[in-house]
Amino acid sequence: MTNTTSQIHFPAPYLIYLGDETSEDNCKTGFGIAEWANHNCIGQLRSNADTVSIGLADMNIEQAVKAGANSLILGIAGVGGQIPPSWHCDLIQAATLGMTIVSGAHERLAQLPGLLEAAQGSGARLVEIRDSEARFPVATGDKRKGKRLLSVGTDCALGKKYTALAITREMQRRGTDCTFRATGQTGIMIAGAGIAIDAIVSDFVAGAAEALSPEATANHWDIIEGQGSLLHPGYAAVTLGLLHGSQPDELVLCHDPRRMYNLDSPHIKIPPLSEVIDLYLSLGRLTNPAIQCRAISLNTRGMREDHRTEAFEKIAEETGLIVFDPVATGVDELVDALGAL
Repeated sequence: MTNTTSQIHFPAPYLIYLGDETSEDNCKTGFGIAEWANHNCIGQLRSNADTVSIGLADMNIEQAVKAGANSLILGIAGVGGQIPPSWHCDLIQAATLGMTIVSGAHERLAQLPGLLEAAQGSGARLVEIRDSEARFPVATGDKRKGKRLLSVGTDCALGKKYTALAITREMQRRGTDCTFRATGQTGIMIAGAGIAIDAIVSDFVAGAAEALSPEATANHWDIIEGQGSLLHPGYAAVTLGLLHGSQPDELVLCHDPRRMYNLDSPHIKIPPLSEVIDLYLSLGRLTNPAIQCRAISLNTRGMREDHRTEAFEKIAEETGLIVFDPVATGVDELVDALGAL
């Protein structure tokens, strides 16, 4: 079995590449790295004023290299994982100047015309976060020791990674033995280790999730980054395999209270949260009959304070669960509850 949980090395500081992307949802990789690995970031590269900003200093490639940047990280996670031709010249320039190029796209960097030759000429590295060559066994479903929490969602791009990272950080701050388990490109870039679950052949997704979160001591927590959603017509299979392989004891359901319809398929309405919770729990019981959902993590970025408070109160009353925003309010109440288990 290939070990893809080993450390992935690329040198700091980073220049985060945003190209000509105008959708904030597609820039979640850039936002995530700027938030959780800000100490390693030197700037952002935007092709024009309409490009999304993640709050870093604007630099072109030559300026970044002079300032000491060692890696250019693609900060966009677009649908399909392709690298647009409009980015090629910038990537070739960065590689020519010796920068390590880091990509979480499905399209391989070495397949881009001229990029491999530029990297070979300067000695630059091309780092692929998604390892499509990784091999894992079929999942066994055997119960493993240790405790596990999985963040899941009503849709994509609404805070599963932030939720898992915030819970991990607070638990570690309190001295709890826990590990953040990254399952997507941004999480792996932040943690330096993990498995890109959506790059695994479907028969082995649950087996990869088992390998990601191995047997541990009874009091150890693995906080596992969720992917996709059971409600997403394109990504539900990845979500289900991760759910079965993770065998979570606890679920945290992530949701944006303003989002009524699926982000990528707007003809699909998001059901009431109680129905979504029941769906996750009923499917999760296949590998962990004791699975529970203890909290709702809301993405309230940009909401007025009174609207946020109203959403918290409404959802807490509807579900009877702990409700929080990992950025706006923190995760103390949930971590208190987990510590009492």
